Amino acid sequence: MVGIGPGAKEDMSLRALDAVKKSDTIIGYSLYIDLIRDIAGGKEIISSAMRKEVERVELAIQEAQNGKTVSIISSGDSGVYGMSGLVLEILYKENISLSLEIIPGIPAANTAAALLGAPLMHDYAVISLSDLLTPWEMIEKRVRNAAEADFVIVIYNPKSSQRDWQLKKTIEIILEYKSTATPVGIVKKAKREGESILITTLDNIEQDLIDMMTIIIIGNSSSFIFQNYMVTKRGYDI
Repeated sequence: MVGIGPGAKEDMSLRALDAVKKSDTIIGYSLYIDLIRDIAGGKEIISSAMRKEVERVELAIQEAQNGKTVSIISSGDSGVYGMSGLVLEILYKENISLSLEIIPGIPAANTAAALLGAPLMHDYAVISLSDLLTPWEMIEKRVRNAAEADFVIVIYNPKSSQRDWQLKKTIEIILEYKSTATPVGIVKKAKREGESILITTLDNIEQDLIDMMTIIIIGNSSSFIFQNYMVTKRGYDI
């Protein structure tokens, strides 16, 4: 299970590059496969659409049982909204024993944070707004609890063509606990072609600019904006 980071090859680990080069078969979501296709020359490449995760894992297991070295690709880190957990779930359910290696990658949250400055210097919560696998009631509860506890909040999957109301509701909930002037960082297509970075405030989020390729980082009560950076205080006495 290979985490390829945000997409730029310079942000892939040496272990991830080595795993791709040593694999017989590479399997993944088509968008992520395209990001590493030029370093996977000569390999068997199998890609499929979104929501085909179970099928991809089952195919990877079959290939591995046939003696092949298989890499399942995830963007960011394979253990953060990636494929590692699903692989282990299916192996557990089917009582299959295989030689496994989980290769970490830079998560999207950390990539976005580095582009913004230092917004994750203190405790933070990462929440996906996609309700395809998690009921909205649970997502809303987690948002509310994180906001009330003054966590920095990282939002994955904030908006899609089929999910256009969850982000607005999320902001309304957070505004019950955080100031309208709370710094917010919005990073779209981090480290990929078309990258955009915006630092704004909680009451001034342009929701029309946000999609599934966007990471949103909402500060806590100590976060501030300095020049073109978003910063969260760690608590040092300076």
